[in-house]
Amino acid sequence: MKQKITIKTIAKELGVSTSTVSKALKDSHEISIETKEKIQAYANHYNYKPNHLALQLRNQKTKVIGVILPKIVHHFFSTVIMGIEDGANKKGYNIMVCFSNESYKKEVETLKVLSNGSVDGIIISIASETLENREFDHLKELVSEEIPLVLFDRVVDEILCDKVVVDDVGAGYKATKHLLENGRNRIALITTPKHVNVGTLRRQGYEKALIEAYIKTDKNLIIEIDENKDIKNQIEKVFKEDIDGVFAVNEIYAANSMRIAKEKGLHIPNDISIIGFTDGLISEYSSPSITTIAQHGFTMGKQAVELLIERIENESAIYKPKKIVISSDLKLRESTKTSS
Repeated sequence: MKQKITIKTIAKELGVSTSTVSKALKDSHEISIETKEKIQAYANHYNYKPNHLALQLRNQKTKVIGVILPKIVHHFFSTVIMGIEDGANKKGYNIMVCFSNESYKKEVETLKVLSNGSVDGIIISIASETLENREFDHLKELVSEEIPLVLFDRVVDEILCDKVVVDDVGAGYKATKHLLENGRNRIALITTPKHVNVGTLRRQGYEKALIEAYIKTDKNLIIEIDENKDIKNQIEKVFKEDIDGVFAVNEIYAANSMRIAKEKGLHIPNDISIIGFTDGLISEYSSPSITTIAQHGFTMGKQAVELLIERIENESAIYKPKKIVISSDLKLRESTKTSS
């Protein structure tokens, strides 16, 4: 008895993409005759059968949109959910929210369940572990099967779908420039590991602002946080350096930085200025309140769901992936306002 195979199996065995296999099995003119014949012969030999139940379910609209988030602890993601729900409800759709908990395996399993006919389309911010592994086949498979997909915040160029992002480079630049204008020149950066692209882009903005101010980037002032370990202990290391400013790429890192500064007897903002990212309740109600970069998560969520619904409801239209870039604003508060 021959093994049961999938599009992914065929692609792996023949060294082609899942998209190529899908198009070859549909006899698409985009694929060369030689490649088509090879793929079709392999599929016939192993008695490949498409999942007709999934296809049938997919063709029946559920009016439900699947959303997969890495986590819920950040204020940003909760505002994105509100934006998605607001935009979806206005168009007669409901949303189903799931969490990958930054796990590649959980992300793959969740996508498998949602793409089997449970929802009409999917909005996702990619898990940290997926970005670290550079494993995107599960997302490419969705695209090849023509399941509507929108990536937001954490996106990758390899996936040909609609995307909604913040101008992270511009945001990192604005934050650092503000600290420099406040007379700070030993600015620490508290960021994510390099594989989390939003942190990397914000770092580019940070370095751009320093270059313009003729300040050399000091690697001793940059901490990449491993969230599987104690965050506060990691941030404390940079306070052993002579610093007078902190740019943290999220408000949790900013709040930890403020706590450490206070424990060391530093006055905020006279001795040290602190800027965070994401304008949440932590930033607003900290004492002193924290200057932040506002990401406009609600707007991002609305834009993402509008792109997805447009794709769901216009299946016959020629599909050209869109990328929407949302600008960010600096919200000034007490943590950078010196009394001098």
